[in-house]
Amino acid sequence: MSHVRVGPRAVMRSVAFLTAGVLAVPALAGCTSEDPAGKPLAEQDVAAAARARIADGGTLRWAVDSVPDTLNAFQSDADATTTRVAQAVLPSMYRMDETGSPRRNPDYLESAKVVETEPKQVVVYKLNQQAVWSDGREIGAADFAAQWRALSGKDSAYWTARNAGYDRIEKIERGASDLEVRVTFSRPYADWKSLFTPLYPKEVMGTPDAFNDGARRTLKVTAGPFAVEKVDTKADELVLTGNPRWWGEPAKLDKIVLRSVPRDERVSELIAGELDLAEIDPDTAEQVARAAGPRDAGTGTPLMGPDGTPAPGSGGSALPGPQGRSAAEALRSWAIANGSDEEAAEEETLAREKRRKAEAKQERRRKALSGFEVRKSLEPAYTQLALNGADGPLADERVRRAVARALDREKLAEAVLKPLGLPAEPVGSHLALSGQPVYADGSGALGEQDAKEARALLADAGWVPGGPVKKTEEGEEAAGAEKSEDDEDGKKSDGGDDGTYIVGEDDKNADGEDEKGKDGTDQESGEKHSSGKNTAQGGAPGAYAPKGTAAPAGAAAAPVAKDGKALTLRFVLPSGPGSQALRTVADRISDMLEKIGIGTEITKVPDESYFKDHVASGEYDLALYSWPASAFPATDARPIYAKPVPAADGSLNVAQNYTRVGTDQVDQLFDQAMGTLDQDKARDLLRKADSRIWAAAGSVPLYQRPQLVAARENLANAGAFGFETPVYEDMGFLKKGARGAEAPASPSS
Repeated sequence: MSHVRVGPRAVMRSVAFLTAGVLAVPALAGCTSEDPAGKPLAEQDVAAAARARIADGGTLRWAVDSVPDTLNAFQSDADATTTRVAQAVLPSMYRMDETGSPRRNPDYLESAKVVETEPKQVVVYKLNQQAVWSDGREIGAADFAAQWRALSGKDSAYWTARNAGYDRIEKIERGASDLEVRVTFSRPYADWKSLFTPLYPKEVMGTPDAFNDGARRTLKVTAGPFAVEKVDTKADELVLTGNPRWWGEPAKLDKIVLRSVPRDERVSELIAGELDLAEIDPDTAEQVARAAGPRDAGTGTPLMGPDGTPAPGSGGSALPGPQGRSAAEALRSWAIANGSDEEAAEEETLAREKRRKAEAKQERRRKALSGFEVRKSLEPAYTQLALNGADGPLADERVRRAVARALDREKLAEAVLKPLGLPAEPVGSHLALSGQPVYADGSGALGEQDAKEARALLADAGWVPGGPVKKTEEGEEAAGAEKSEDDEDGKKSDGGDDGTYIVGEDDKNADGEDEKGKDGTDQESGEKHSSGKNTAQGGAPGAYAPKGTAAPAGAAAAPVAKDGKALTLRFVLPSGPGSQALRTVADRISDMLEKIGIGTEITKVPDESYFKDHVASGEYDLALYSWPASAFPATDARPIYAKPVPAADGSLNVAQNYTRVGTDQVDQLFDQAMGTLDQDKARDLLRKADSRIWAAAGSVPLYQRPQLVAARENLANAGAFGFETPVYEDMGFLKKGARGAEAPASPSS
């Protein structure tokens, strides 16, 4: 499933609110005996197998979204594939475990400790004595120092995308031996474990030219189980091969080929046998699952085809035919015997042949897909509804809170995750996901879904329900607050049919189906869907109920308006084939907002322009996109929720806060959490920050993203990784007969 997403760790480590006032913040759940962090909602699904059961050799063909424009993970145009390559070929001091927490990587780091806190924080790293770069040089203090200087922000010649954490380092020195690195901080830094992952050699970080251009298409010096063999832009692939100087467990695979394959083409590539591993959408997942079973116990043939009909050869055919005769001959004889002429029988024969070819094609497709299985988990990322608070109606915190309180987040999560058989629980934090230490449900600071309270917030902000709908000079529909003109009979209206509901008019057709298409889009244009119109003014069929009559459950409320203008929000969405789930969620959100009188205008834009030209530039009211979870939210989440500040040129510097909503109090809580070395205190500060982010209602977390991966059934230790960092050297194809493999040992903490 493809969702538009942005990655703070990819962006910030590689590059990419009005005051809550007297709003009550509930007591933190951390004060209770039960840990509110809970457990991850879903475990990883990678077909875990011990290394002894995996064959040596082979090539893994892995579909990715793009061949990266740069291999330097600290540049602004780095992407998810850049990160994947860095994980396989470069040192990482810490890795993510199954709960999304950092764990020491023993292949590079024997230990790392805070040895002093006064007068300055000092961390001493003791490196694995076998750790060397691919040119034979020891990994050491010179590499740490070069990366610090490049990323500290002090030298503008380096085109870095972020310097968080590195700007707090005062100096880096050689320790008691060549294997020790002593890092002294100018200010306390809680997230020091986030640094030097990945670690680049001094050859990349040592000069601006090497940093800016030298590592974009090649990495000559690496230090992981794999090395970069080539980046082939013509073939849209990047090839990794085993590193002969790797000191850890040797890589089982000979090669990993990362191929750029569009999401809508991956099923064809799987069928053609061109891929072994690919993240897929729900439709493709369903095809793979159907191809995998159920099957006849005796012959192994499928009982049902991919379309749910009897599979060819499964005994599902009902057409008669004597033994030894072709189906075409049998059909012709049967047709003539039953009064059909020979021409009609011939047509039936051709139709039968066409069906036979289609069935044969389906069978070939099924056989090709039957060698794969779907591995599924929840991705360490969540989808949110962003509310642009820069200007317009959503600049008013009360309107944002009304929008947020109109949402049934549980139903939205169920719409996406329940059909996939994944846990459908709404996300309760902006800063962490269930199972991570910082996680606690802070949504109580906003309040539960409550349409009545949402309408009260709108009324308090001056948005009046009901009233006449008329054309403004700009041709837009307006409603509510202005007095209407004389009606056709010359009588003055007191505001129209305020509070009137049209029985039977709730956007349903005669069959009870929504007038919108299955994906909620307008069937005529396919582009925009406007909700919140006052159908009473258009003379639509239906009986008029008197004022005060309760509307049927689920019915749309009268549109709200202010100064004669209806409250209609611009809902911008990507139009690509992989964004269907987002559009489904958007339609449900539109329906929920319609019930409190807010209209939405959904506009679909090309995927390539969605984020840059609309979300990042602020050209939207409502938008859906995703953020990944971070093991270091104090560092990584601060730019997402920091209060925008004016730049020298008069523009607004929003960093990654694309909602433009922030408060000084939230900034202070982040700063305090980043500056304390007491993990429990930092956790509580971050939970308080999250509660205040909820109260400001600049964004509403909805659900954890599904992760669906098609994997060749004999591929082990790869698939839906969940929180955990992949262990590239353990990936491989099972030896013949190695089924029911035991899980490998977990990486050291």
